[in-house]
Order: sequence, then structure tokens, then C-alpha cells
Amino acid sequence: MSRSPFPRPASAALLAFLLHAMMGAPAATDAERGRTRPTDEGAISIRVLEIPANRVDDPRSHVFIVDHVNPGTTFTRRLEVRSTSAKPQHVELYAAAASINRGRFTFAPDRGSNELTSWIRLDRSAADLPPRGSARVKATVAVPQWAGKGERYAVIWAQVSSEPADGIHGNVTLVNRVGVRAYLDVGPGGEPPSDFQIGTIIPQRAEDGRPKIVAAVSNTGERAVDLNGQLTLTDGPSSLSAGPYLIDRGTTLAPGERGNVTAQLGKELPDGPWTFHLTLNSGRVSHTLTGTLTFPAKPGTWGLAASVDSPWTLALALAALVILIAASVILLLRFRRFRARAFASGPANEESTGSTG
Repeated sequence: MSRSPFPRPASAALLAFLLHAMMGAPAATDAERGRTRPTDEGAISIRVLEIPANRVDDPRSHVFIVDHVNPGTTFTRRLEVRSTSAKPQHVELYAAAASINRGRFTFAPDRGSNELTSWIRLDRSAADLPPRGSARVKATVAVPQWAGKGERYAVIWAQVSSEPADGIHGNVTLVNRVGVRAYLDVGPGGEPPSDFQIGTIIPQRAEDGRPKIVAAVSNTGERAVDLNGQLTLTDGPSSLSAGPYLIDRGTTLAPGERGNVTAQLGKELPDGPWTFHLTLNSGRVSHTLTGTLTFPAKPGTWGLAASVDSPWTLALALAALVILIAASVILLLRFRRFRARAFASGPANEESTGSTG
């Protein structure tokens, strides 16, 4: 388990804030799944309303602010904040720093800033929502002409503060927030490529007996990737099939970074062997890996690394098939030409061998 990026608080009030800021930390993932964060009387959510025309086919751009711009560019994005509470809600709006650390998109506590947040301006710092109401906010991102090349990260937060729950004493305010992530790449020319590579896949049986797989992934592109996908098992014992099982979300890799993705499977699943099909996606990029694996029988243990079907094996098999078909066609054509020549020369040979008496 990686260490928390948040410092240890020094007071009860700060403790409460940081705890609830950390509870709000996965909010961008929740927004990605269409979920909201509950308050005492309902829930709040924030979502992207505006998608660039050149990114309509990019699933990440439907839930995050993802863009590439040249230095000196200014652009805007519209967002919507919504409440399901039966009471009015006062929602604070602001941008705060984020980073990618050890395979996770991490959020700074409170209103920590970075270079990207200094470029973001919201047209409103708060919104008073009526019961079950909504409001729109416009974010303007002004990238200075001197901005250096590279990708930056931030979150645009919607935050609600509430009174402490019963049994909590002292000067404590509970804070709940949800956010939309921002991935902004800056540099001259076109957008740098995004790509990743799936590495070793190891089957495991957890302490509770549930099988799982852990797949190593490397970000081989020049932009961050948010990994999701699914695992399907076929050709198991007694010709069983299982899945698809969704990959556990939450793995984000910075350019050049390596990390793991996992998939939890059904507890009663036999050990195998199984044929697996693992598909991972990030935005427009998708890769599939196939092979065979066997889960260990004993809980709390790791199995042998999966045997992966090499793409070269498939390529060689296809090449061999093409060569075989081509050779068959050539032989058939030659045989037809031979028969045609034999038929044409047959009568002439008979006439030439006749008696002249």
C-alpha cells in the first residue's frame, strides 16, 4: 500500500477537513461512473457539458477536461453542478492542484495550487442551488505564451460544508466535495501520442478465496492514461466460460510510468486452465491480450505467470496460410495449363505417326 500524499493534521478541525477531503478524493472517478457524493440531505455532482469537436470520440473527454494546446492559447469549458437535496445548498467552486503518483491520480488537500490552477479562472466562486436544482459554471483556461512543454493536472471542485453529525463535538466542520479532473498538455505542434503496453499477467487467489488477476501495464506514450477494461475467460474445465469481469478502476499512469491493474473474479471459479481475453482501454487507445492461465488452489497465494499468445505467432500463422493458398493457386494454374497443352498437342501427334504405305 502506498503512503498517503496528505500530511498528518494538527487539530480536530483540520482533521475533519482532511478526512472529508480524502473522502472526496475519488470524486472524479465517481463522476466518471455517473455517481454523486452524498451530503447529509442529498447529493451533489459536477459534470462536463462541453466537449471539443475533435474529441467527441474520446470517452475521457466526456467526463474530464482533456486537451492539448499551444502556448498562448485561451479556451473555455462549461460545467454543471447539480444537487439532489430537498434543501437549498451553498456550493463553493474552485480549482485545486492534482498530480499522478504511483499509479494514482492524487488530489491536493484543501485548495493547494500548482501551475495549471494559476491558469484557470471560474466565472463564479460559489452557487446557491435551490432544492434539487442546478447551476452552470464556465472555466476559462489561459495558457501563457512562456508555458513550457508538458502535461499538467488539476481538479475543478464543487464543495459543500455541513454541520457535524451527532456525537461529534468541538469546532468541527465537515467538508464534502466532488470534482472534474483536468489533463492539459502544452506544447507546439500536434498532440503527442497516447499509448500503453500490457505486460506480465499473474493469477492470484486472495485470502478470502476469490481468484483475481494482476496485470502489469507500462505507459509508452507521452500523455497520462486512465485504464479500464474487462477480462473474459473461456475454454475452462468442462468447457466453462466466465465473465466479462470489469477491471478495478483507479489506475492512472503518467508518461513513462509503470503500474498494475486488477480484476476480481467469482469465488466459486475453478482453478482452470482457462483461455483469457484481457482488453484495456484509455480514451481512444485499446489493446487486447490473450493466452492461458491457471489460478492457484490455496488462498493467499500467487500462481504462475500467464502464458500469452504472441502476436508474432499469429502473424507467422497468417503468413504461412497466405503462402499455402498462393502455392495452391500457382499449382492449380500450372496443372490447368499442362492439361490444356496436352489436349492441344494430342491429335497432331496421332496424325504425324500415321503410315505412308
